[in-house]
Amino acid sequence: MDKLPENARLLGQAGLLPQIALALAVFKGGPLGWTALALAYAYAALIFSFLGGVWWGIGIAKPAVPRWFPLVAVLPSLIGLALWLPWMLGWTWPGPQLCVLGVLIALSPLVDRALQFAPVGWMRLRWQLSLGLGGLTILTGLIAP
Repeated sequence: MDKLPENARLLGQAGLLPQIALALAVFKGGPLGWTALALAYAYAALIFSFLGGVWWGIGIAKPAVPRWFPLVAVLPSLIGLALWLPWMLGWTWPGPQLCVLGVLIALSPLVDRALQFAPVGWMRLRWQLSLGLGGLTILTGLIAP
């Protein structure tokens, strides 16, 4: 897996487009600004949860994995839910939560490496996409009203 199929790379990179559009909409503000902010959070949390599913699949498929893998695999969904709760309770939201989510997404390839699932092509793409989505999510959190 040193070289990923071109369509995997292109589709992965296209996955950054929604967050780019939402960050621009938040920056512009206006009537759709708040909706874009909520969608930016939802998209980042959805992708983070998806990564947990990937880790679960890797952990189940490999004969020898660390004992902690099931916990780490379910954490993205639980963290996404926990970071959403302040908004649902009417507390401060979503800037700080978007920043936390962005940092976690940006660092998520470290879990792939710890699971010893680090083929060169995969890891290159994972770092690009994770730093891209993580950075866009942090940026959106910083420009949130």
